[in-house]
Amino acid sequence: MKKRFLGLAMGLAVAAAGLVFAAGQNPVLDFKLVNKTGVDVYAVYISPSEVNDWEEDILDVDVLEDGESVDIEFHPKETAKLWDLMVQDEDETAIVWENLDLSKVNVLTLKIVDGKPVAEIK
Repeated sequence: MKKRFLGLAMGLAVAAAGLVFAAGQNPVLDFKLVNKTGVDVYAVYISPSEVNDWEEDILDVDVLEDGESVDIEFHPKETAKLWDLMVQDEDETAIVWENLDLSKVNVLTLKIVDGKPVAEIK
C-alpha cells in the first residue's frame, strides 16, 4: 500500500512540475481555420490585439478556397490573451477579426454576415 501511495505521489509531483514548466513557455494556439467568407484567402496574419503591426503570413497553403479548411500551427513568441486575425484575398483586400481568445479555439470559422466579419468559435 505504501508503495502505491509513494508511486502516486511521485507521479503527481512530476505532473505538477511539468505544468509549472509549461506555464513558463509560450502558448501553443493551434486550431482549424474554416473559410466561409465567400472569397478565397491568399494570406493569414495573426497579431496580439494590443500591437499595431502584423506578423508574417502563417497560411501554409497557396490558397484557402471558400468552404475549405486548413490546420493552423501557431506558436507565438508573445503570450497575449487576445489576438487579431487578418486574411487577404487575391487582390490583397483585407478582412480583420479582432480580440479573439485563441486559447479557447479548436475550430475557427470565418464568415461575413451583413458585410461584417464574424468568427464562429468551437
